[in-house]
Amino acid sequence: MKELVAGDQAPDFTLARDGGSTLSLASLRGGNVVLFFYPKDNTTGCTAEACAFTGLSAEFAKAGTTIVGISPDTAKSHDRFIAKYGLSMALAADPEKTTLEAYGVWTEKSMYGRKYMGVERTTFLIDSDGKIAAVWRKVKVPGHAEAVLEAARAL
Repeated sequence: MKELVAGDQAPDFTLARDGGSTLSLASLRGGNVVLFFYPKDNTTGCTAEACAFTGLSAEFAKAGTTIVGISPDTAKSHDRFIAKYGLSMALAADPEKTTLEAYGVWTEKSMYGRKYMGVERTTFLIDSDGKIAAVWRKVKVPGHAEAVLEAARAL
């Protein structure tokens, strides 16, 4: 499968989300969207990343940009994650990993010589026409939300 790059059409999806409803990329068309893919609710790096995006949510809103987090966790897990940390963005659940695979973020990883499948922390900035404007792969959390905000402001 070809790796998604800036200029590609973002794959559409409809996933269960926190709060018991569903979320589709098509429903967000007309505004910019940050899709941040992360490995697991309530882990150190993922919590720091989600909290960083929440801290800048008003600035993203001013830039006409909606923030959506996606992980293989369940919608119920997302509900607990949001409540525990006061997160302000939608969190979509992809336990079947169809959207993770469509975006190329469900990959083979390695830790201490052991290989396993997992989510590669990746962020996509999607413009109002549904095209990918920017991609950040193998994200390091410190400063990341600020970098994405600067790119969103430039759209």
